[in-house]
Amino acid sequence: MTGQLEQWFHFGPWVFDISAATALVAAAPRDTHDLDVTAWATAYGLTHLDDEKPTTASLIGPTPDGLDRLYAMSTDLTNLVLLGMVHIGDQQPAAMLIDGVHRLYHAWRTGVPQLPAHLLTSEETLLIQHGKLLGPGHTSIIRRYP
Repeated sequence: MTGQLEQWFHFGPWVFDISAATALVAAAPRDTHDLDVTAWATAYGLTHLDDEKPTTASLIGPTPDGLDRLYAMSTDLTNLVLLGMVHIGDQQPAAMLIDGVHRLYHAWRTGVPQLPAHLLTSEETLLIQHGKLLGPGHTSIIRRYP
């Protein structure tokens, strides 16, 4: 990935290598899915981020001071968001937005009903998921794709 910065998504104890995920999608083209903006923005707590007197806290999405709204409103909504399939305990894998929270906020604020999304398989998600916080500049345990 010459010339591009590595990109990581941190969620709880996990780190997802978005650069590697993007390479996986490029190496194995797939159909796009329509992401329901209102449903996902609500689930991620984005619909309450701008409340003057918040009465709820999101367990999944960003905190009110953790989302750069100016940047979000400048994002390109034609760029696909990325969903990974995560395993939590013995449950069936569930979809999680691992790239595109700023685009989701932008779409919700401007009334866009759907965003195009790519969905990684469970196996692909495990390839780009780290079990501890490594972050940029640290040794990665995943294989890099050209």
